[in-house]
Amino acid sequence: MDSREHDLSLQDDVVVLTEELIRIDSSNWGEAPETVGEAEAADYSAQRLREAGWEPEVFSTTSDSRRGVYLRIPGTDPNAPALLAHGHLDVVPAVAADWTHPPFSGYNDGTFIWGRGAVDMKDMDAMLLAVVRGWGRTGQRPRRDIVLVFFPDEEAGSRHGSHWLADHRPEMFAGVTEAVGEVGGFSLNVRPDLRLYPIQTAEKGIRWVRVHAQDRAGHGSMIHPDNAVTAVAEVVARIGRHRWPVRHTKTVQRFLEELSDAYGLDLREADTDTLVQCLGTLGLLVGAVTQNTANPTMLQAGYKHNVVPSEAMAAIDGRVLPGYEQEFEETLRQLVGPNLTIEPVIEDIAIEAPFDTVTFDLMDRALRAEDAAARAVPYMISGGTDAKALAGLGIACYGFSPLQLPDGLDYWRLFHGVDERVPIQGLQFGARVLERFLLSC
Repeated sequence: MDSREHDLSLQDDVVVLTEELIRIDSSNWGEAPETVGEAEAADYSAQRLREAGWEPEVFSTTSDSRRGVYLRIPGTDPNAPALLAHGHLDVVPAVAADWTHPPFSGYNDGTFIWGRGAVDMKDMDAMLLAVVRGWGRTGQRPRRDIVLVFFPDEEAGSRHGSHWLADHRPEMFAGVTEAVGEVGGFSLNVRPDLRLYPIQTAEKGIRWVRVHAQDRAGHGSMIHPDNAVTAVAEVVARIGRHRWPVRHTKTVQRFLEELSDAYGLDLREADTDTLVQCLGTLGLLVGAVTQNTANPTMLQAGYKHNVVPSEAMAAIDGRVLPGYEQEFEETLRQLVGPNLTIEPVIEDIAIEAPFDTVTFDLMDRALRAEDAAARAVPYMISGGTDAKALAGLGIACYGFSPLQLPDGLDYWRLFHGVDERVPIQGLQFGARVLERFLLSC
């Protein structure tokens, strides 16, 4: 197979793989220990690898249905450190009635492939499968060992997925020093001769808590200065209206400098409105990574209209910058006050990997080889990925699931959103870039 035939095969394969993966409903509903679709998606991925001559392991974590796939591909240099390429097989649920096309149809309209997981992240899973299947057919090998892992349970905190593997199967990651996964490598069109490709080098930590108030129950017609509902409501208002100080980590500082240069504006101290004007929905994310955040998301109290309950609860979604965890915890305690209790629910680390590295430069070169207008820039995401579990093993993690996006596509609205879809040409571009990168590193 010559190089042109290989490229065509790769580009055809990644489209079919994306469609077929989307058709597997691997919805992750959260707390339930059992799932159905994750196992089917893992078995499907392993079978596609076996078709190309590989012998992957299908593993289970906390139950037989929480399945993933593992494969170590030997490199040509046995002394080189290994690189992990990873994705997750689960998706968030979707309400079919809200969608233009059924969310698990994998509908291909000739321009986009539609469905839940199209960008989060069955497109990247398909890219990895297509690249590795191509190597199986041609015998081509990377310099470094490539460890390929598809995880379960990323969409519900990874307790049944990457965190479990880090605790119970660390040998899978032996010799791995760096990893690539979601969320990064997508294009941001500035002008015809310049497209920025943000590569994730950092992500905020998670601090999900519940705030509880307890007081005397009583009749709703009486005077109740000691009302648990009132106490929680006051705390929720304080937290929701609190203005957190702006803090720039190394990643955010570099990203804002790159944005300023690209747009010819000084965006280093720009407010969120200005960032949104330049970047669209991405500006909301950039605003969120310049500070700690704490958003009230749920309230729970009472059982009857005329009964003052003895307890009320608020759920708070806290996200913390690397290096500013203590500031968050001290501020939250002050906002809550001494009379209410804070119950931790989910806590996970903030991470920041170096970006002045050979590996980052190779990502940039792979992008430029396919797009002369490309410029890779580091950035931070406000959410969390499997990188948190991997960073705990000393692995430097990067979000690099490359996509070239058309003008007008609101990429960030597609994550967990209605009518999630991936551009076919962008998907094929991503497969070519990813293969270039994996072979060069």
